[in-house]
This record gives sequence, C-alpha cells and structure tokens, in this order.
Amino acid sequence: MASSGNPSRWDDLPDEILLQICSYLEPHHIAKLQLVSRSLRKVGLDNELWKLLSFESSQWYHLLRNRRKILRPPVERHGDTAHGDSMSLGANLGSSPTNGTYRDDFLTTSSLTCRSRKLQDMANWNPAFPGERVSWYDEYVQRHGPTCVNWLQTPRMHNRGAGAIMEARGMALYNPYNGNDGVGNMLAVSPLDDGSVCLWDVNGARGQQGSVIASSNPGILFIDGPGDQNSKRSKKIDTGVTECVSVNNDGHKAFFAVQGHLIEVDLHRLEVVSRESFEWSITTLSATHQGVPLTVGTSQGIHLHDFRTRAMASRDMAERLDGLRWDESDILKSIFDTKPLPPYAPLSQSTPISILHLPRPGLYDLVTDDIYVSGRFPSILHYDRRKFPAIVGSIFSNASIKSLTALPYPFSAVDAEVRRQAELTTEQVAQLKYDSEGRTLIAGGGYKSKGSLEIYGLSSAAGTGEKSMLQNSVTKNRQTAASSTILSVTNHGSKIVFSDGSGCIKWFERDGFTECRRMRIGHSDAEEVSSLFTSMAGPDDIARKIVSTKTKQGNDRANNDNILLWTGEKLGLVSFTKSPIFAETDFESQNPEVMVQNERRKEYIHQMRRALERQADEVKFIGRLSDPTYRPR
Repeated sequence: MASSGNPSRWDDLPDEILLQICSYLEPHHIAKLQLVSRSLRKVGLDNELWKLLSFESSQWYHLLRNRRKILRPPVERHGDTAHGDSMSLGANLGSSPTNGTYRDDFLTTSSLTCRSRKLQDMANWNPAFPGERVSWYDEYVQRHGPTCVNWLQTPRMHNRGAGAIMEARGMALYNPYNGNDGVGNMLAVSPLDDGSVCLWDVNGARGQQGSVIASSNPGILFIDGPGDQNSKRSKKIDTGVTECVSVNNDGHKAFFAVQGHLIEVDLHRLEVVSRESFEWSITTLSATHQGVPLTVGTSQGIHLHDFRTRAMASRDMAERLDGLRWDESDILKSIFDTKPLPPYAPLSQSTPISILHLPRPGLYDLVTDDIYVSGRFPSILHYDRRKFPAIVGSIFSNASIKSLTALPYPFSAVDAEVRRQAELTTEQVAQLKYDSEGRTLIAGGGYKSKGSLEIYGLSSAAGTGEKSMLQNSVTKNRQTAASSTILSVTNHGSKIVFSDGSGCIKWFERDGFTECRRMRIGHSDAEEVSSLFTSMAGPDDIARKIVSTKTKQGNDRANNDNILLWTGEKLGLVSFTKSPIFAETDFESQNPEVMVQNERRKEYIHQMRRALERQADEVKFIGRLSDPTYRPR
C-alpha cells in the first residue's frame, strides 16, 4: 500500500544513519555520493569514516596482519577461522538451549575481542598527534588514489621565437600574506636561464592553473646586471645549488643566490631592490621566517643575513624608481671597506647543502633559535642563533645529507618500534602522545650509493634554562628507503615524502620504515614515438626538490594538497587525479594555423606508430618461423 504522505528524502535522515549506510559502501562510491547534495557531501567527508578506511587499507595494517599469521600457531589460526564463521560454529555446537546460549556468549566475546584488537591496532597506527589537524579524506586519496604528473607551462625566451625554451634554475612557493590575502593565491617562484624571475599560478586562483602569470625583464639576476655580457657561467645561477631561492611571504620579497651574491627581488614589481656580496659562493639558503634572519650557507661558512635592517632603512629613504644601478665601484668599495665583517661560522669541511630552522613544539610557522646544517660532511651541525657563530652540538650521521625537514612533534625510536608491532594499548598510546615533548628532525641523503632516511628525536636538555636541544633517539633506514640517494624530503599530511635519484617519489609512515606508496615521475614528453625497442625505458626525470602545496591556514578544498616538484630544468605538479589537471596544450595560443599544424603532426605520429607496430609484428612473425614447434593457425 502506497504511503499517503510525502516521499522520504535522504536529507531527512540523521547523519548517524547516513554514516552507517556509507560504512557499507566502497570508498569510490562514497566519493561519488558527495556530488549528490551538500548534506551528503558533509557526511561523505566525515573524518572518522575516512580515518577508518585509511587504516584498513594501509600497508602498515597489511604487514601487521601478515606478521601475525606467520607467528601464530596452526591451532590458533584454525580456531580463529572457525570463530569467524558463525554458520559452521552453529552447526558444530548443535541446537540445544545450552549450546545455543554458549554459542551466543562465545560469539559476543569473540566479536568484542576482534573489535578491541582492531581499535588498538588503529591507535598504534594513527600517526596524528593531539591538536594536529588532519584531513583523513585527503589522506586516503594521497595513500590510495591515482597519481598524475602535470607539467607547468614552459617559459619561452624573449624575442627568440616559440621554440626557445627557458629552463628553471630553482623553485620556491610564494603564499602572499601566508594565504590570508582573501583569494588563496599560491605562486611558484623560479629564476630562469636568461636571468629573469618567473611566477606560475599553482592552484588556479588567478587564471589557468599551471600557467605563467608574470615574468621580469631578462638579466636582472645576473651579477653585472642586465645589458652586460653575461654568457659566462660564472655570472649566472649555479645549476648545482638546489636551495637557491627563499621567499618572504609577508614582505613579498624573494632572495636568490647567484654565485657569491644574494639578490633581493620585489615580487610585486619584479625588480631588484638590494644585493649583498659574500666572500665565497652561496651553496644553500634557509627558508625565510618572520622575526629571524635568513641563514646563508657558503662554501666555507654559515652567515646570518638580517633582511629586516634593510626594511627599516627603506622607511627613512625613498627607493629609486629607475631600479637598482650596478656599479663596479660598489664592488671595489666592499673589498677595501675597513668596516669589520659580520660574524660567520667557518666550516672545517666545505659545501653545506641544506639549512633548517627548527619549529616550535606543535607549530610549523614559528621557529626557535636552533639552526641545523647538513652537507658534504658526516655530521649534522647544530647552531644556536643566540650563541652564533659557536657550534653548540652535532649529530653524527656518516651519510651525505641532501635535505632536512622537521616535525613539531616528538619521536621515539623505541616507541615507534613497539607501536609498529601494535603492542601498546589504546590508553598507553594516548598517554604517550600527551606526555611526550620534543620535536623530530628528518634527514634524507645517501650512504654507500643507497638512500638513507634518518629520523632524530630532539628534546630539551634537562636542567638548562636556555632549553638547548639534545638528540635522544634515532632511526636510520638505509636498507628499504631508496635504491639511490634521497634528494629532497618534506612532510605531506601525516606522512613523510621524499624523492630519490632513480626518479621515484615515495611516501613513508612517520616511523621511517613502513612504505605507504610510490610513483615514478616518468618522462615529461606527452607523446613518444613507438619503436621496435619499446621495452627499453627512456631517461626519466628526477625531482631535485619537492614541496607540499598545503596552505598554512588550512582552508584548502578537498584533495588540494599536491606535490610541487623541480627537476632541475622544469616544474611539475603531482596531483591525485585520474587524468592531468592541465596540459601543455592548455597554454598554447588558439591560432588556427598552429592548430592545423598540430593536427597534422599528430596524424603523422599516429601513422608512423602504426607502421612501426606492423613492422614489429613482421619481425615477431619471422622470428616464430625459425621455431620448429611453431605451427601457423
């Protein structure tokens, strides 16, 4: 009998019932359900639901269950199998009231035991800390969703035609006002081969995502300035320096390391506003943080560059409207200047590669006075800005550390190993996270031609009012991390992500041993001509530097935390989508003649591919004829 009232709607159901219904669906069905209505979208993005799905599908849980199957005796395994099958258990126990009561009690106890064990396993796996904001929907997509590499628009040389491609010589992210500009702009900043500065739209807030939105005049980053003979490599950005760009989001300035010069560029006007010379070539720059100087690493020492002094001086005098003039007399004055040099920390072994400002506990944006430096020396050096230039400590690694990053939460190697075996109770894990103090230093590099992923737990020294940092725990993964040197490492959600010299990007749990997933960047060419030797892989791109595109304010839309990478020549964006977000054709001008030429080129490539495939079939057929066992159909 039909109901006389209005038909029921999904929106009228309580969220608890909708969540219960969603728990029976596959993850890809839940994702599609978000498109139905706003209420279903809210339910479909429930954090606890996706947290459970992330745990059940995690490699960590899969390895744990495999270890348990191996370690459990056969009798217990047989008993668990029988307990899990209620139908066979009912047949064995019979139909008497006593046996029926026993069966119900036994099944209830067994189900409670399995449920409590699963809750304990999930508590041991959960990488998040109290107060840490984690989007578990994004986590599931990043751990199990498809990946795709999108290549940002290729900048072209000025007045050289469409075929003159300019290579990027570095990369950094620029978030105006740290993401509080009201628009959500996120730009990629890079110096180019012609001495210009280029800006890309990373998230599509200003137009086409991945497109070039602005570029400066060529030559502003050359040592002698624009207009001079700058063809010599000694006057350009050193291609071997990875951390050659550092951006001040609040001041809208970018610092570029060009040989022995630190050039400051206004990102609003894309003009040079200051230049500072150093005695040796600059090999690395730290990230720029408000309230602390920029740390500059040269081939022979560590320097502190206080960019705030120039900002205060600019208030008292107007800046030149015709730009900064380059004069050789300025260089001579700096050489014969009797003013004493600012303090710097000399290095007994040359070439620092990575500099890290340690964050405050629980905060990514605010940093302490601790500075960590790694490079082509076996130890990670520790400086205190209050005691600079004295070294306050070092961490012996015996590896060549290429990249440093930090986590504002504690780390213990012993606790991580116990949790990896899921031996702690839910209460113990919660108490451990609340009581622990400290931060985590994450390092990536190479050791004996293999990758080395190293995690150091740092804690404040007891009994010291200055709270100097001491290493209290260490984990070094030099077996399963990477088959080649790790080039760049950073945090991505609740995971550690790094790139290696074999062209792979890998995601690991915070224990440093459990791999979540991996992907190969692949070649940047969208079209590859087929040949008889298709099994021979071409040269793959490698990511020399990777950064997360997650904003500091946390107002991102779902599935918008991607990985921006720099190969040493161009910029790419790793998105967790089935198809590319943008392609090179999206940036080309829609000229009818160019479109006709592109269509003809594609048709020619298609015909050549078919001809080569037929030729390959003929070669295979001739090869089969020499086989005596071959009989044609």
